[in-house]
Amino acid sequence: MISLAYLDLSDCALEGEIPVAFGNMTSLEYLDMSGNEQESSIPDTFGSMTSLAYLDLSHNQLKGSIPNTVGNLASLERLYLSMNLLRGSIPKTFGNLSALIFLDLSANLLRGSIPCTFWSMASLIELHLSSNTLHVGNLASLEGLYLRNNQLQGSIPYAFGNMSALLYLDLSGNLLQGSIPDAIRNITSLTELSLSRNQLQRIPETVGNLVSLEVLYLPENQLQSSIPDTIGSMVSLELLFLERNQLQGLIPKSVGRMVSLQILSLYQNQLHGSIPDTIGNLASLEELSLYGNKLEGEIPKSLRNLCSLRELNLHSNNLSGQLSEDFLACANDTLETLSLSDNQLRGPIPLFTGFSSLKRLNLRLNKLKGMLPKSIGHLAALYELYIGSNSLQGDISEAHLFYLSELVVLDLSSNSITFNVSSEWVPPFQLSSLLLASSKLGPHFPHWLRNQKCLMDIDISNSEISDAIPDWFWNFTPSVRSLNISKNQIMGTLPITLPILSSKFDHPLCIDVSSNFLEGSIPQLPSNLALLDLSNNKFSGSISLLRAATSPYLVYLDLSNNSLIGELPNCWSQWKSLIVLNLENNQFLGKIPKSLGTLQSIHTLHLHNNNFSGGLPLSLKNCKSLRLVDLGKNKLSGKMPTRIGGSLSNLIILNLQSNRFSGSICSTICQLKKIQILDLSNNDMSGTIPRCISNFTAMTEKGNLTIAYNYTIYDSEALHTEHRPYLDKELVKWKGKEFEYKNTLGLVKSIDLSSNKLAGEIPEEVTALQELVSLNLSRNNLTASIPATIGQLKSLDVLDLSRNQLIGEIPTSLSEIDRLSTLDLSYNNLLEGNSALCGLPLLKKCQGDGGKEAPNTYSHENNIQPNENDMWFYISIALGFIVGFWGVCGTLVLNNAWRRSYFQFLNKMKDWLYVATMINMAKIRRGLQS
Repeated sequence: MISLAYLDLSDCALEGEIPVAFGNMTSLEYLDMSGNEQESSIPDTFGSMTSLAYLDLSHNQLKGSIPNTVGNLASLERLYLSMNLLRGSIPKTFGNLSALIFLDLSANLLRGSIPCTFWSMASLIELHLSSNTLHVGNLASLEGLYLRNNQLQGSIPYAFGNMSALLYLDLSGNLLQGSIPDAIRNITSLTELSLSRNQLQRIPETVGNLVSLEVLYLPENQLQSSIPDTIGSMVSLELLFLERNQLQGLIPKSVGRMVSLQILSLYQNQLHGSIPDTIGNLASLEELSLYGNKLEGEIPKSLRNLCSLRELNLHSNNLSGQLSEDFLACANDTLETLSLSDNQLRGPIPLFTGFSSLKRLNLRLNKLKGMLPKSIGHLAALYELYIGSNSLQGDISEAHLFYLSELVVLDLSSNSITFNVSSEWVPPFQLSSLLLASSKLGPHFPHWLRNQKCLMDIDISNSEISDAIPDWFWNFTPSVRSLNISKNQIMGTLPITLPILSSKFDHPLCIDVSSNFLEGSIPQLPSNLALLDLSNNKFSGSISLLRAATSPYLVYLDLSNNSLIGELPNCWSQWKSLIVLNLENNQFLGKIPKSLGTLQSIHTLHLHNNNFSGGLPLSLKNCKSLRLVDLGKNKLSGKMPTRIGGSLSNLIILNLQSNRFSGSICSTICQLKKIQILDLSNNDMSGTIPRCISNFTAMTEKGNLTIAYNYTIYDSEALHTEHRPYLDKELVKWKGKEFEYKNTLGLVKSIDLSSNKLAGEIPEEVTALQELVSLNLSRNNLTASIPATIGQLKSLDVLDLSRNQLIGEIPTSLSEIDRLSTLDLSYNNLLEGNSALCGLPLLKKCQGDGGKEAPNTYSHENNIQPNENDMWFYISIALGFIVGFWGVCGTLVLNNAWRRSYFQFLNKMKDWLYVATMINMAKIRRGLQS
């Protein structure tokens, strides 16, 4: 085989080592061993095959380093070593390969710098070094340089500007920083430049010199500058991708000079101002994506000139104005996607007549009004229709949906729309998502849903349904993953086993039937449950069936405001992903299960207003992600765990009110630096208030409007992650009453230690909590004086220190709290220590009252004696009434002639008024006619 010239062993499942004897085939010109399972190193003897022009060892498992002898292959033109496990540095002997045209070393474990001897490879046109750990050096005479997915750091070398023959440059997926070097203007032959997924911060003005550039790919960097006006000089540019950066300023008008542009992608930046009219000059534009910016003003009328437009994505901006009927007139045959959602658009929805290719129409979250045009029903290619969250009204008839046979998603939610279709109507489509929340579907369940066999997402919440759930509703689809029928007046019971919950699919399932009139027991739950909300119904009985729901997806469970009873099952360790648990306002009893302490992901725990007893389980200290704990209005007892501060350092709200806790408030509670609401009222706590209370850092800083976070539902089957927002809510005692706060909960900062047995003085350190809004220490045994610096609490609205044993002067600094609306210092001993107090109800007159006598204070006994002048006043009133009434009416009753004359007079007056009125009205009409 010494004279063999061509050998192809690719994809032969070869294993083991490459034979050393291959080096004896000195006449071999072509060798392909790619796509095998070779695990050896490359033999040094390969350097003897001096006639070799083509060598492909890619897609194996070759190990070790590249031998230096490869530099002896003087005839080699193409070398493929990608997709292996080669290590070490690139040999300097590569510089001897003067005939090499193509070199691919990508996807290995190579390290170090690219050797400067690469300059000697004068014939090299294309170089692939991606997915290694290499450092770039100066290269010349290349037409293609591919270094993506390495760990290149620092700035792009200025020497790149010397590669005047370069056509393709790919440095994406590295750690490059700083600005694109100005020297890049020298590579005037460059046609493709890809620098995506780096940390670049600025686009230089000199980028406009790249007049041959056809593709500029810069997404997912940290570009913070404005887009240079010189970008309009790149007249050959076809694809411009600058999305997912932090670009600021205006979109330059010069973009209108890039007449070859087919895709303009600037989404998810911080661009502001209006969309320039010059974009209408881009006759070849097929895709325009500007969403996720701060653009404002009207959509330019010049867009009607874009005859090749396929996608227009302008959603999530501040665009305003009305949509004219011809705003995309020239694109009615080509437009496939129109997304204008989440703006400030107003007026009626255009007819969209003639848009025969339109597949996606998204106008939700605007201010559109009027009726939905029936012409929407003629968009035969449409399969996604989002018009929710507008101000639309009127009826939706069968004509609106008649030709939409391809429709998959229908969103008409949060409008004033009434579905007016026949009970026998069979829709022409099979939906996967039906979103009709806050529409008018009721009072009966829509019968046409029975024909939908592919539904996965159903939201008909708040749709005025006042009906029992029909049996067919639980059987109409086997693939549902989200069901929301909340906020209706649905009555009846749920079956013990729900076919809809027995899906054969293993994707997460979300069910919300809250705020209805459902009753009976809770059904058996499925193993793929992710969210369950049964709150605000009339469910009763125990929740023992929860034991069977061993779902790894469960993140949200709300059974609050029902009539559930019994002890909680000790099975919570099977829901390690649980984030929100709300069981408040039921009749649960017994001890809180220790297994709740295994919920290491839990953020919110509501057990308020039940009959739980015993102490707090020590295992709760393991729930380090807790932000809200509400155990108020139960029968819990014992001492507060000493580790509650150190372990639960993320707590924002802690409510233990109206229980039977005893003992002192341990100083470790001061480690709750994020606490904003602390309620320990109506317990049996004793001891003193800890002085370290000033460590409540969150009460010294301005807060957010809400206390919110996202919880994640992960679908392992579809490799899909869904993020859902959650707003915490809490009942807060405010001025003696309980109010539920949700949308402004983050602004409430309150301490309530009232109705305990706390003693000692009010620590002066409490006055450091300058953002505190409510402080209630009433009904304790506090002594000493009120801190003189209490006026530092500038944000205080409610201060209740009543029913203690406080003494001394009332601090004058209280007058500095201008927001204070409720101040209660009653039932203390403060009057004795405040000799300067004057005015009512005290006998002492205030300075400035002059000669005015203070009104006498007298008891009820003194007030019993009648005043003689008052008595004669009431007698005169009675006499005047008797004389006046009977002087007139009595005469008419007793004298028949006078009575007749009196009523005749009234009749004549009535007739005279009628005649005079009619005559005057006739005169007025004649005057108006003339």
